[in-house]
This record gives sequence, structure tokens and C-alpha cells, in this order.
Amino acid sequence: MATRITSPRRTVASVSALAATGALALTGTASAAAPTPSAPAAAGPTTVTPAGHGFTAALSGKATFKAGSVTVTCSVSSAGGSVPAAPGNHNPSGPVTSSITAPTFSSCSTSMWGVSATVTTSGAWTVSMQHGSPVVASFTVPAGGLVVQTSGLASCTVTAAPNGPAVAAGTWNNGAPSSLAFSGATVPIKVVGGFGCPTSATGSAFTATYTVTDTTDPAQQITVSG
Repeated sequence: MATRITSPRRTVASVSALAATGALALTGTASAAAPTPSAPAAAGPTTVTPAGHGFTAALSGKATFKAGSVTVTCSVSSAGGSVPAAPGNHNPSGPVTSSITAPTFSSCSTSMWGVSATVTTSGAWTVSMQHGSPVVASFTVPAGGLVVQTSGLASCTVTAAPNGPAVAAGTWNNGAPSSLAFSGATVPIKVVGGFGCPTSATGSAFTATYTVTDTTDPAQQITVSG
């Protein structure tokens, strides 16, 4: 009787993550050797200039926080910080990070009739720039560093990053002035309250555009390059 040979079966699993490449898994007979997984893609160099200069980021248009069916809109927001002094303004293999003041938000309203909102911020915030196409710019929200409180017909407390620091990722555009934009950047939240509060929501989508100006020398522009 002829011996029956069973062909190996191969299963390919694709794993995706931010700034990482896929890894290939191979299963089959005992004699089949799995290939070595590919390494994560290395982050490229980043330089932010002018080194040591202060900057302000001011809201252009409106900022929105959307949690479930409720949207909070603020028309005034700003933050300040400074570019790290040389050589800290250059990273040969990753982002450049700057400490910033906790952003302020005011003139806020909600999508619910008869409900007003206030936004308070606290803690140590940072902004990171990673050169690429596009340039990725991210706010790091400290644990509990942003709280939205509504009042009126619905009394709700929305706390961002309730369990630890969270990152809101956006994009940076060099220009005169340069700008930082967030489009539906998701941050984890915890909602506490009664009727009308989106207590089942676990994430808030943040949308806003900020113009960034050099406060040390207004004739210059804050610029991100490789």
C-alpha cells in the first residue's frame, strides 16, 4: 500500500500596531521551521527649531469633545511651552517632546438643550513631534488631567484619561504660522451622572486645530524637520 503524505498547512496572521510591521507565523509539520519575525520599523530622526524658543498654541475655530450622543464645543483654547534647548531639540531615532502648560478651554456649550459645560485641566501635559509624512504630533493628557462638567437639565462629570496618561494623536504642518490639528483623536473617558449623561461612553473624540507661534522671536516659525 502506498504511503500517504500529508501536506503542511500554513496559517498567516497579520498583526498591526502603530509604527510596527507585521509578523508572520507558520504552523505545520514538526520539520517546518518558522521564519524570524520582522523587527518593528525604527522611528526616523526629528528636529524641532528654533531650539529653546517659546511658543503658544491658540485654537483656530472650535474644539469639540464628543462622547456618545453628546458634543461639547469650546471656542477658546490655548497652551504654551518651549522647544527644548540644543541638543534636546533633536532626536536621531524618535520624537522630540516638550512640556506645555495645561491647555485652557472656555466659552463652551453642549449639544443638549438647557445644558451648559465647563472644562478644567490640570497636571503635567506634553506635546511630542515625530517627523514623517505626515508629521505626527501628540498631546499626552495626564491621568485625570481634563474634566468636563455639565450643569442644567443634565449634571454629568466626564473625566479624560481616568486610569493613567493617554495620548491624543494629531498632525503637524509647517507654515507661517505652523499648525497642529486633531481630527477625532480618541481619549479614554469615564462618565458619571444621571439622566441624559452618556454613562456608557468609554472614549471621547477630540477635534481641534491650533496655530503655533514663536513667542521668543515672532518673525520666526516653529518648524519640524528630519
